[in-house]
Amino acid sequence: MDHGLQVVLVLLAVAVMVVVLCRVLHLPVVLGYIAVGILIGPHALGWVADAPQARHLAEFGVVFLMFSIGLEFSLAKLRAMRRIVFGLGSAQVIVTLSVVLGVAVLFGLDWRTGVALGGVLAMSSTAIVSKMLAERAELNAPFGQQIMGVLLFQDLAVVPLLIVIPALASASGDLTYTLVAALIKGALALSALLLFGQRLMRPWFHVVARQKSPELFMLNVLLITLGLAYLTDLAGLSMALGAFVAGILIAETEYRLQVEEDIRPFRDVLMGLFFITIGMMLNVREMISDIGWILLVLLALLIFKAVIVAGLARIFGVGWGVALHTGLGLAQAGEFGFVLLTDAANAHLMSEWVGQIVLAAMLLSMLIAPFLLMYADRIVRRLSPDAWMYSAMQMHQIAVRSMSSQGHVIICGYGRSGQTLAKFLRDEGIRFIALDTDSSRVRSADAEGGEVVFGDASKREALLAAGLMRAKTLVVSYNDKPSALKILHLAQELRPGLPVVVRAHDESQIDVFRRAGAAEVVAEIHEGSVMLATQALLMSGVPLNRVMRRLRESRARSYRAFDGFLRSSDGETDDVDEDLQLRLHSVLLDVLDSAVGMSLEQINLEALEVEVNAVRRHGVLGSRPSGDMVLRAGDVLVLLGQTVALAEAEQLLRSGK
Repeated sequence: MDHGLQVVLVLLAVAVMVVVLCRVLHLPVVLGYIAVGILIGPHALGWVADAPQARHLAEFGVVFLMFSIGLEFSLAKLRAMRRIVFGLGSAQVIVTLSVVLGVAVLFGLDWRTGVALGGVLAMSSTAIVSKMLAERAELNAPFGQQIMGVLLFQDLAVVPLLIVIPALASASGDLTYTLVAALIKGALALSALLLFGQRLMRPWFHVVARQKSPELFMLNVLLITLGLAYLTDLAGLSMALGAFVAGILIAETEYRLQVEEDIRPFRDVLMGLFFITIGMMLNVREMISDIGWILLVLLALLIFKAVIVAGLARIFGVGWGVALHTGLGLAQAGEFGFVLLTDAANAHLMSEWVGQIVLAAMLLSMLIAPFLLMYADRIVRRLSPDAWMYSAMQMHQIAVRSMSSQGHVIICGYGRSGQTLAKFLRDEGIRFIALDTDSSRVRSADAEGGEVVFGDASKREALLAAGLMRAKTLVVSYNDKPSALKILHLAQELRPGLPVVVRAHDESQIDVFRRAGAAEVVAEIHEGSVMLATQALLMSGVPLNRVMRRLRESRARSYRAFDGFLRSSDGETDDVDEDLQLRLHSVLLDVLDSAVGMSLEQINLEALEVEVNAVRRHGVLGSRPSGDMVLRAGDVLVLLGQTVALAEAEQLLRSGK
């Protein structure tokens, strides 16, 4: 078998296995790729030698990574976050680079090595940090915005560093000239590509798109990306720089989203191979022998970088709690650090021994990063007294706003869905309190009939302050599965009988949320498809009453709370006395209630004209239970009946009278 094909097959095989394993274990895929690279590399099992084929694939991975960064480059986003991006972000990169340069010179290293290492260690992991913040619903938190702003500047700072680091390899006498020439060459190349590319890109994409050929569109994207990468490589600059420019040019067209979707498989596969080759660079035997130096560099990186970022964030006007949170979130090394380290090693700016120590410390810092983010709250509360005070003040503000509410609805998230729900509640005269982490949305909220406050609904303290123990219903109005599951877990722990309604993306998430304790799950794609079908039936000439019957039948099947109600609602009208209309009511059985130990048939709620619509036991909801079901303490009965009958039914369940 051809050796090149063998290398590719081995890399693809381990890539498939590591992705499956990381998905099952819910670990960042980047760390899995690096670990596999260490295992199969020339310094461990030796399945893949340090082959040029692997390095070429890794270079293409960097090209597509930079293309994706350019594609996400947004002038509007930069303007909105300019103070964080160009203020805190630039300060973090410059100060970190300067500190590393000083330490390097202190340890007897060449200043050019110090500059290269400073650029390498100034980077943080966008992949790990952004994923963790998204999973923990912290992207819109104050520290989340600080972290994302700094990461955005780091992505931009890679561009000049890709030009400067290779130029540092020139002889000392020609260094100034080489650096200036490289920067001027880079500026001219970027200007020419951006100037002429802007004029040509949109018309050319119009021509390609009019052919309505997915293959042609994909080929065109690859041609532009790799073509510009080749041009910058010919100009003596990095291929990644040309790919970055290609991304910026396409981002200005209306085809950005389609390109992003088409290019993602190439980017993810090649980036995975890049991280595998990074792992292959690590010599495990040397790592064990130099473990003292590695741990020293690791501790220095995590501690000093966190302190630098926190101190700068404090200078830029945020509280110590947010500043420390930001520092812990950015303390680790990043993906672009590996790119720059590879460039520095190729330019012979550092010895192999130094490169191995720095590489090992960077890898370990990325392994530690998820745990730092996971326990950041506890660390910040121990280190910062005002973090406690800020959290207590925030909870106090929520509690003051919810204090007068009894039997209210808690809305988690005040986006479009939350605002629509709030309008319905206002029209019905039902009090509500909405929690949202977007401060601008909270400030501009029209909260007549309720309260809209700043707070993270996935935190225990925020839910309790919002009156969880007095609320009638809890609604998760935003589409975020990890956050919704966390809220459901807290609701089941703190108040298991409270009905929780959850918004889901599609029907695949319904069973997951129901098992977690949701009383009802609304799948937005299903709802949209149902309404689409009803409109199509109406336009096709189907009588209105038949269309409404179909709509009711569909919703009765999808929403168990309506089962038995929608099926019999054809003849009902809106002018019936409200007390005579059927409604749902939940009853949580206590160990002292007389119904505990009795079957539904023995209790005979039907005599009161009350139907047991469902019983939730241990977080699992069973609809339309049989009469021989024996009730236990902790069961939640969902009853359907008229107002007076429901009150009598609850009295019967409690006291037996």
